[in-house]
Amino acid sequence: MTSQEKIAKILRADKDYISHIDARLSEVTGKTGVCDALVRENDAQVAAHIKRIGVSRGAGAKAVYEALIRRIEEDDVALAKAFGNPVCDSPEDCTGVVDIVRDVVAPPKGFFLKPEKAREFLVREPPRKVMKYLKYDDPVKMFEKEDLFEVFSALRFVEGSEWLNGTFFKQYHMLSPDDFEEREVRVHVLDPKWVGAAEHFMQKKWHNISHLKELGVVFVIPKTLGIPGELLRMISLIFHYLHEVSFYSDMFRKIAGDRNTFSYYLISLLRGDVIDRPVISDDRSPWLVVQRYLAKDDPYDWRLYVPHLNPEALHWARAERDFSKLTLFRQQFRGLRDQLSFWVDLDWVGDFFKDDVGNDTLVSFDLVDTVMSLVKEREMTKFLYHHQEALWNRLFVGYFGEEKLEEYCKEYLLQGYFEV
Repeated sequence: MTSQEKIAKILRADKDYISHIDARLSEVTGKTGVCDALVRENDAQVAAHIKRIGVSRGAGAKAVYEALIRRIEEDDVALAKAFGNPVCDSPEDCTGVVDIVRDVVAPPKGFFLKPEKAREFLVREPPRKVMKYLKYDDPVKMFEKEDLFEVFSALRFVEGSEWLNGTFFKQYHMLSPDDFEEREVRVHVLDPKWVGAAEHFMQKKWHNISHLKELGVVFVIPKTLGIPGELLRMISLIFHYLHEVSFYSDMFRKIAGDRNTFSYYLISLLRGDVIDRPVISDDRSPWLVVQRYLAKDDPYDWRLYVPHLNPEALHWARAERDFSKLTLFRQQFRGLRDQLSFWVDLDWVGDFFKDDVGNDTLVSFDLVDTVMSLVKEREMTKFLYHHQEALWNRLFVGYFGEEKLEEYCKEYLLQGYFEV
């Protein structure tokens, strides 16, 4: 099997796509043998890491998968011990975790919606379910006592998408760059009074973290779900959302250059719009820019199988690197350096192993896929899509480098595609 065929098999893509990418991008950049080098590095990473988890190269898919799951469980226990075994039902414990995360990734300044504008929108279109939950009948009175950022955060898990998209977000058509300002990203733990309202949200999402791109907020609901790997997943999500919020802040600044199109593009960014038509080129290499994990909604979406970049996968790659930085900031984490470095730059790594009847089964070595597989282990659900999206990014990086990856994501996200 050629390296192009191996990459295509992992990505479930047409091998002709990969061959065309290799030929065209080699011609443009002058770099040859990129696919061969990528497969060699993948194989070397797989060999090194299965050795570290005590599995032989000839082991079956189930043995490799279960060993990775055990590794996540062990790392989560070690991480929790280093944090002092926090119980995030307690706001104080959650805040302690958040404070340490802030040390590692200092929340950057960003370009976000002004608080007074957010309050104006909430007064104009009152969030009735939130007000009922808090026992208010007047939004003005509500904001005399309630924190704006907490109320805005609660919209995500109290009001529901029908009201948000059909009523509240329609006001965003009125926004202009003047309604935004430069300020630091806010990472905060919600008041425990929101836990009851957030139960359904947490059970659906399988985590207690979310974010508000336009407001520059990452929030934590102080409630544990009682699932293995929970602390590791919580911390990785905070890291991820910090990178994601910063990325979209850059996009907000970019679109602020044209007042006439600002609100249109802002809404497109917040909706996560993705191009839905094929881009055909006879001699160039077309790439989509896909700002969502399409496989979460449809694992057979045609856009997953054509060349594309995914900024979400870039944010996750950086979040995984942040884990190794954690060991540099506080003495209590120094002993975890080797343990947490296991997952660094594994997001795009994976390979085929035989299942019980001899069929090739793809196993992802990606941290997030493994954590999600652990969360859903009782349902025998195995996650692969973070790994496959990361591999598309890594293929592009092989020719152009990571700086160009981020540059192209930002430059062409709104257009939805580019050609090389």
